[in-house]
Amino acid sequence: MSEVKILLVDDENEFCVAVKKNLEIMGNFKVFIANSGKEGLNLAENIKPDVIILDIMMPGIDGFEVLKKIKTNKNTIAIPVIMLTARGDEASKVKAAQLYDEAYLTKPIEASDLKSKIDEVLKIRGSK
Repeated sequence: MSEVKILLVDDENEFCVAVKKNLEIMGNFKVFIANSGKEGLNLAENIKPDVIILDIMMPGIDGFEVLKKIKTNKNTIAIPVIMLTARGDEASKVKAAQLYDEAYLTKPIEASDLKSKIDEVLKIRGSK
C-alpha cells in the first residue's frame, strides 16, 4: 500500500507536531503541516494530499474559508476534508457540512480516533 499523504492545517504548531508524530507512528502516513490557511491552500494545490485535516479558528483565513476554497477549486475539490477544531457547536458543524466537509471532529481527540476517522474517510472515498 502506498503512503497516505495527509495535510494538517492548524495554527497551533505544537499540536501539529504531536499529531504528525502520532499518525506517522500508527500508520503508513506522511503528514505535511501548514500553520495558516494560506499556507494550507498552497500545499493542498502542490502536494495533492489524500486527506486534509483542518482547524477552524486560525488568524487570517479561517478554516471555513479554506474549506470553501478547497471545494471550489477544480484541482482540490476531490480531496476529503476532516474538520478538527475546538468548536463543538451545532452551527459550526452545519456550516462545515454545507461546505462539504467529510467529517467533523472536536479537540481534544485521541490519536487512535483520528486515525480511525482518516481510515474511514479513505475507505468511503475508495482512495486506499
